[in-house]
Amino acid sequence: MDVITSYVFVDGAQVVVVVIIVVLIVVRIVVVVILVRAIVVIVVAVVVVVPIVVVVVVVVVVVPIVVVVEIVVVVVPIVVVVVAVVVVVVVVVVVVVVVAAVIVVVVVVVVVVVVVVVVVAWQSAEVIVVEVVVVVVVVVVVVVVVVVVVVVVEIVVVIIVIILVLALVVVAAAAAAAVVVVVVVVVVVVVVVVVVVVVVVVIVVVVKVVIEKGGGAAMSINCHYAIYQMSVE
Repeated sequence: MDVITSYVFVDGAQVVVVVIIVVLIVVRIVVVVILVRAIVVIVVAVVVVVPIVVVVVVVVVVVPIVVVVEIVVVVVPIVVVVVAVVVVVVVVVVVVVVVAAVIVVVVVVVVVVVVVVVVVAWQSAEVIVVEVVVVVVVVVVVVVVVVVVVVVVEIVVVIIVIILVLALVVVAAAAAAAVVVVVVVVVVVVVVVVVVVVVVVVIVVVVKVVIEKGGGAAMSINCHYAIYQMSVE
């Protein structure tokens, strides 16, 4: 009995040891599998999820910021420069047109008035003062109308340019437009003053010539009439 009992105990101890070993092996396998799966999950997360998150963040956050920065840094200066150039070109064109129109007006006035003076000077004693005065008045009216139209057009264009500049809030273009507008106004004023002076001087000369011609004609007619009376008597 002692031998059998001791054998049973020994065999039972071996069974317990075997069971423990098996349990440890199972636990180890389970732990290893769990660890492997955890590692796989982590690797998948790092390899797949992280790039997706990075892409989403870049698309949602970084790209708009970059676009805004590009617009502010690149597009806005380009727009400002383009608008400034357009405004300056428009104002320069206006200046050229106004100055050319005023110069044409001055030339026309001078030519017409000179022609009137020459015609009056070379006319015979039968020139009528009223006709010359009418011609001069017509010339003056035409000059005044043309100058007024030019000035009005220039003022309207300047106002439009200023409104555009203020609407676009372009400081450089506004400054350039203001300078050019001042130049245009000064030129127009000077030219108008010159035209007025020329017209006044020419009118005075023409009236003087007409009066002298009329007086000479009257004196000549009186002399001829006196001679005729003397011969008749």
